[in-house]
Amino acid sequence: MPPWGAALALLLAALALLGLLAPRLRRAVGARTLPGPRGRDHEEEVDGRGAADEFSDGREPLPGGCRLICKPSALAQCLLSALRHSAALEPRPRSWLSGPHLQTLCHFVLPVGPGPELAREYLQLADDGLVALDWVVGPCPRGGRVTNAGGLPAVLLVIPNAWGRLTRNVLGLCLLALERGYYPVIFHRRGHHGCPLVSPRLQPFGDPSDLKEAVTYIRFRHPAAPLFAVSEGSGSALLLSYLGECGSSSYVTGAACISPVLRCREWFEAGLPWPYERGFLLHQKITLSRYASALQDTVDTHKLFRSRSLREFEETLFCHTKSFPISWDTYWDHNDPLRDVDEAAVPVLCICSADDPVCGPPDHFLPTELFHSNPYFFLLLSHHGGHCGFLRQEPLPAWSHEVILEYFRALTEFFRTEERMKGLSRRRASFLGGRRRWGTLQKREVSPSSHLEEIFSWKRSYTR
Repeated sequence: MPPWGAALALLLAALALLGLLAPRLRRAVGARTLPGPRGRDHEEEVDGRGAADEFSDGREPLPGGCRLICKPSALAQCLLSALRHSAALEPRPRSWLSGPHLQTLCHFVLPVGPGPELAREYLQLADDGLVALDWVVGPCPRGGRVTNAGGLPAVLLVIPNAWGRLTRNVLGLCLLALERGYYPVIFHRRGHHGCPLVSPRLQPFGDPSDLKEAVTYIRFRHPAAPLFAVSEGSGSALLLSYLGECGSSSYVTGAACISPVLRCREWFEAGLPWPYERGFLLHQKITLSRYASALQDTVDTHKLFRSRSLREFEETLFCHTKSFPISWDTYWDHNDPLRDVDEAAVPVLCICSADDPVCGPPDHFLPTELFHSNPYFFLLLSHHGGHCGFLRQEPLPAWSHEVILEYFRALTEFFRTEERMKGLSRRRASFLGGRRRWGTLQKREVSPSSHLEEIFSWKRSYTR
């Protein structure tokens, strides 16, 4: 673990041990303690089940108490059927891993351990900036790589959170996907995770221009392979912006978001519970401190590194620039991930938890009207899981990873069935059309008199 990672881990661990973390975070996620002898038990009932039930749409509950919230459709029915038989959602006894803060802290703070073998590739962009692509090349699964029905492994594009932190769950998802026959690749923004910042320009929160060029390059390398995409936490803003701007030209077959931040502006303005706010802010400052001299010509670095909130940091970095300052409203007009959501033409599964301590209670951070009205968006809401946690006891991977790969498999089967049905319809129409044409030709050969007489009369009149 790098030194800043150890400092962040010690900071959050100290806050947890001093008892400052739990009460503030419990208030942040809207837990309510009711008076009476059942106070503690009833608190868990309100905090765990009430939030999810409030957003249920009357469908049959899924295993583990999860709910699928979406607009009814054939694809929704297919996904619901797949999730009902999912072993990843099977109810499990509550353990020491069930607490939302512990799930979140284990995910962000613990060292990643032995991860996959990565082959890094730097992609030079149109403005001479650099982004990094980490291709997962090992360890190879036992028995060789399993391929899909088309013979080519699908490419899985993984987008980490907006702070550039490569977490345990991201690497765990890559390892599991490699086992299941995917070819995972991790996208790193400018200046993130060792990617050099060669120009004094960083990628705004929801600007997908760099991602567009990266996807174009991936398609160039693997033109015939299906492309799926997964984002984590605040990185979902980038994926959703890309899907909205590109529409049906996104090249993506299916997408999934783990604990997405959907109402981003409100999220920045309201602020996170203070331990998480301080931790993420510290990580941002440490990451950009190595580029302080390169950024001082474009931003006020003194004010930037003295920021006391994520909103102040974001506003100083992208709004109060020396060359082209803009307002906070204008910034979100161009970076809100849902600004073009109606143009998205790719199925998107969002996996969220009702006890997410970073995003807050579901009635604050989930635009449920989006899932009820847009047939491309599906929300899987669970009682427990924290923020991007969804952990199970080792060595099992996070259950959200299993669900995502099952979702991609269900999508593939659904689209394959649709194509097969369309092919049968086309062949049937072609066959019936051929029979009609053959009958017409036979009739013309049997009784040609009227048409030929007209032609003959025309020729005679023409030759006079």
